[in-house]
Amino acid sequence: MRIGIDACCWTNRRGFGRFTRELLTAMLALEDAHDYVFFVDAHTAGQCTFPARADVVIAEVGQAPVAAASAQSRRTLRDLWAMSRAVLSREIDLFFFPAVYTYFPVLNAGTRIVVTVHDLIADRFPALTFENRTRSLLWRWKEGVARGQADRLLTVSEHSRRRILERFRLPPGRVAVVTEAAAPRFRPLPDGPDRHAALWRHGLDPGRRFLLHVGGFSPHKNLLALLSVFARLAGRPTNADVDLALVGDLENDAFHTHVPALRCRVEELGIQPRVRFTGFVPDGDLVHLYGAAAAVVLPSFEEGFGLPAVEAMACGAAVAASRAGSLPEVVGDAGLFFDPHQPDEILRALTVVLGDEGVRNELRTRSLARARDYAWPTAARQALAVFAEVAQAGSDP
Repeated sequence: MRIGIDACCWTNRRGFGRFTRELLTAMLALEDAHDYVFFVDAHTAGQCTFPARADVVIAEVGQAPVAAASAQSRRTLRDLWAMSRAVLSREIDLFFFPAVYTYFPVLNAGTRIVVTVHDLIADRFPALTFENRTRSLLWRWKEGVARGQADRLLTVSEHSRRRILERFRLPPGRVAVVTEAAAPRFRPLPDGPDRHAALWRHGLDPGRRFLLHVGGFSPHKNLLALLSVFARLAGRPTNADVDLALVGDLENDAFHTHVPALRCRVEELGIQPRVRFTGFVPDGDLVHLYGAAAAVVLPSFEEGFGLPAVEAMACGAAVAASRAGSLPEVVGDAGLFFDPHQPDEILRALTVVLGDEGVRNELRTRSLARARDYAWPTAARQALAVFAEVAQAGSDP
């Protein structure tokens, strides 16, 4: 089977970019008889090294899709046609979009299409996701066209699958799950000079404890509440050595963010010396931050999967997470959970994880065991099984 793939998300620094890179790398590492054709824009191709097995077709577009599809921009009809025309130049049996984010119409007759819808955050919380109603409507239009053209939808958790089936009233067979995983680089590492150097590079003192949040700064991440809770924690004498580190891209995030509002809240609460906005942290340093954290805190109102949770668990970190969305499904018995709408519950969970070493060590042990349930080669085989089903359905008389 000749499988075409939209690889335009390869450079994205958020979860769907990592999903694209890790899933496709694992897929092409498997020994199978398929041919893989990556379709990518020239901007992205110039920054990436793709797996050797991939036949790469480059489309000339005015703006990289990963940027043009962002919350602050929009894709032109000319650029959409450039991507569609590139696919038309090849015979493709099945075309795969690792994210609906960079979707474009596939016009090849007879080509089966599989589209990944990671979550319904933009649909359920438009006011927390888009700057205005026009952006929200454009997203819903694009997602609707993609959903209508797809022979099968993929998503990354059973929680997201249920949401998609319910919202769009789809038959159960239309949506399949392909889980995510931590990359092999995320693993327990010893405390020592390398870890201390990584912490110092991102404004963290190795002699102090810290709570860690990893992800974007979109409003649905519920970080305003986390800052208010942290201010209460930080005011206790027993927590005088505890800081808060917020990891995420401060300048080039494709999604709608509210970094200025977060910085203002930090000033209002008077906790500037205790809060670090680290900016983007490369994986080589991030693995040390996960390992050194007193706990990784994920207070989101909704997640489709929650990849930072699995990365943290693979590093042996204690995880305190929201009871909403997919996080209970992903973290399982390895986490301490709270209602993200109840600041007192968040406070109680963080008080326990900071103050009880026994609980903290138990969570770390469970984290390592839970992380082993997820692996990218497994995800790759799940995806290929779906592709085979879709292709077979297309060939049946």
